[in-house]
Amino acid sequence: MAWLRRWQAIPSWQRVLGGFALGALAGVLLGPVAAAWLGPLGTLYIALVAMAVLPLVLFAAMRAVPALRAQCSGLPQAGPTLAWCAVTAVLAVGVALAVAHCLQPGAGAGVPMPPRGSGGPAPVTGMGPVQILLDLVPANPFAALAQGRWLQVLLFAGLVGFALSKLGERSQGVQAVVVQLNEAMIQVLRWVLALTPLGVFGLVAAWVGQHGLQVLLPLLHFAFALYLACALHIVVVYAGLLLAHGLNPLRFFQGAARAMKVAFVSSSSAAALPVSLHSAEYRLGVDRDYAGLALPLGAGIKMDGCSAIYPVLAAVFAAQFYGIELGWVHYVAILLASVLGGFGMVGVPATSTLMLILVLGAAGLPLQVLGLLLVIDRWLDMMRTMTNVTGQLLVPVLVARERGLLDRAVYGQAAAAGECVPGTAPARGDDE
Repeated sequence: MAWLRRWQAIPSWQRVLGGFALGALAGVLLGPVAAAWLGPLGTLYIALVAMAVLPLVLFAAMRAVPALRAQCSGLPQAGPTLAWCAVTAVLAVGVALAVAHCLQPGAGAGVPMPPRGSGGPAPVTGMGPVQILLDLVPANPFAALAQGRWLQVLLFAGLVGFALSKLGERSQGVQAVVVQLNEAMIQVLRWVLALTPLGVFGLVAAWVGQHGLQVLLPLLHFAFALYLACALHIVVVYAGLLLAHGLNPLRFFQGAARAMKVAFVSSSSAAALPVSLHSAEYRLGVDRDYAGLALPLGAGIKMDGCSAIYPVLAAVFAAQFYGIELGWVHYVAILLASVLGGFGMVGVPATSTLMLILVLGAAGLPLQVLGLLLVIDRWLDMMRTMTNVTGQLLVPVLVARERGLLDRAVYGQAAAAGECVPGTAPARGDDE
C-alpha cells in the first residue's frame, strides 16, 4: 500500500489539478466517445456527493443551533453580533449577484443540461413570492429528504436543533447522538471528496470530448469574478458600513491588514484568529472581553467569502454554463440557502464546497459544475478566506461602536501597536 501512502501525501489541490489535466488530455484524444466511456465516472462522483451532503445538512443544522446558543450564552451582545453577521451576508449575496450578471462568467459554454436522475437536486418550479415562503415548510420532512428539498430539510433541522436547545439537559442524550451522526456524515463526506480527482477526470474528459478545450475558459472568468466580488464587498460594503458608523475605513483596513495578510497566505480563519484578536484589541480598540467572545464566534459563522459570495456566484455561473434562465424563485432560494446555511454549517469542514452544494441544490441547479470549480479552489480559497477574516473583524468593530465598547483613541491611531506573537492555531484552511 506504499503507492496509497504516496498518493495521500500529495496535497489535495494537486491531485485535483492532476485529474483535471488528465481529463482534458483524454477528452482531446478520445473526442466525443469520452462522454460515453469516462463520463460515468463524473456521474458516479456527483451521485456520491448528493448522497453524502443532504444527510450532513440535516445533522449539521440540528447540531449547530445548540452549539451557537452555547457560544452566545456568555456574550451579552450576541443579538447585534448575529444580526450584523446576517446583514453583511445578505449584502454579500447582492454583490455576488451583481458581479455575476455584469461579467457573465459562465456564458457561452454551450454545455447541455445533464439528465435528471444523474445525482442532481430536485428542480425548482416557478411560483409566486408568497408560495416560495410557504414552500419552505415541509408537510413531510422524510419526503423532503427523499425528494432533495434542501431548504425544507434545512428549516426542519434548524427547528429540531432549536427544540433540543430549549430542552437543555433533558435532550443531552439526543444531542450526543446528533453530534455522533454529524461526525459520521463528515467522515463519509471526506471519503467522497477523496474521490474528487477521479470525478473531475471523468467530468472534464466528457466536457472536453464533446465541446473542446474552449469549454474550460469560463474557469478563468469565474476566478476573476470571484476576486472582483470579494474586493468590492470589502472596499465598498465594509467601508460604507464603517462610514455609516462614523468610523474611518482607512484606519480599519490599517488595523486589520496583518490579519488579512495571514488569512490570504494561509487560507485559514483559524490560523488568522490569534492575529485577529490582537488586532481587534490593540489596533482597532475593541473591548477585550467582547472581542474574545465575538471573534471565535465569527470564525465559525461569519464567512462572507465562503458562505455567501462564492456559492452565490457559482450558482449563477452554473446557470449560465448550462444555459438555464433564472427566475425570482431561484434567487430567493439562493439567498435563503446562503444566509441560513452559513449559520447552519458551523464547525463543518469543507465549508465552501458544502455551501456550494447546498446553494446549487436549493436552486435546483446541476451539481456537475462542482467538478470544474474544484480545479481552481486552492486559489479561490485565498481570497475567500481574506474576505471571511475581514468580515470577522468588521462586525465586532460595528457592534462595539454601537454599544460603547470601542476605544476611539486606539482606533484612530495611525501606527500599528506591537506585534502579535500569541500561540497560533494550526494552519488548516477554511475548506479543511
